[in-house]
Amino acid sequence: MELLGSRTIFECFMSIGTCFMLSVAYLGSLHVWKSQYNRDHPTTIRQRFLSVFVMFFLSPVFLYVGLNKDVLEKVSLAEVLGLRTKGLLQAFFMPLFLTMILFLGPISMELYSGIAKLYTEESYWYSNFTNLIWLRSHLVAPLSEEFTYRSCMLPLLLQCLPPLTAVLVNPLFFGVAHFHHMQERIRFGLDFRTAFKISCFQFGYTTIFGAYSAYIFYRTGHFVSVFVVHAFCNHMGFPDVVEVAGYKRTKKIAVVSLFFLGFFCWCALLKPLTEPSWYYNKNPWYSG
Repeated sequence: MELLGSRTIFECFMSIGTCFMLSVAYLGSLHVWKSQYNRDHPTTIRQRFLSVFVMFFLSPVFLYVGLNKDVLEKVSLAEVLGLRTKGLLQAFFMPLFLTMILFLGPISMELYSGIAKLYTEESYWYSNFTNLIWLRSHLVAPLSEEFTYRSCMLPLLLQCLPPLTAVLVNPLFFGVAHFHHMQERIRFGLDFRTAFKISCFQFGYTTIFGAYSAYIFYRTGHFVSVFVVHAFCNHMGFPDVVEVAGYKRTKKIAVVSLFFLGFFCWCALLKPLTEPSWYYNKNPWYSG
């Protein structure tokens, strides 16, 4: 794999600067309302739904302005955004399967506790599809964040940075963006130190996830891949290791073993299951 050609320092500065401005625009759209309520209040959620809907149309403008026009001579803007139909089926299922392997331990915990049985009940899905917080976490946030931070931002970085560097730099915009929750926590009564610790923890795991998501988008070239993976990770949440500590010895050994097995299998399958040829990914970031 190789870059499209040599890029000047100025061009790289412009690409990274455009990413920064896009991130600021996305965050600004969430806070433009000056809501008196917290982020989980229905009014705030509806207002921010409208904001990210507007960003669906605004974010590609940043990409188009910052993208080298040589790229658009090779592929369409829609393809750069990962909006393709060829390879769509495998793009939906294979990265999701890969991520489920990584979460083998937490999935086993849901099976042990009986929570997984809820997914077969109609009332579970009805109540969630009428719940604004659930819709935000499983639909709107994955759609808007992946479209902005992956589809519209990663191509700008890939045109001037080596792929691995771009994949590692991209999640920094995504991770830092989560510090905006700190302001809200302090405003609604949390002390600065606690709010800062929570934000640092969020920055850590969202940056790790962001790198994983960026890698998947780079390899598959499909927006649906990162959307479904993001939605699944939001559903699973951060593994509750405290709960594992409370298990009986035999159960604890089994679950911990599945945590390690899932991680090692994920490492082994990460590259094969994201092989670009599976997804007909011929975007110009690849030489082949």
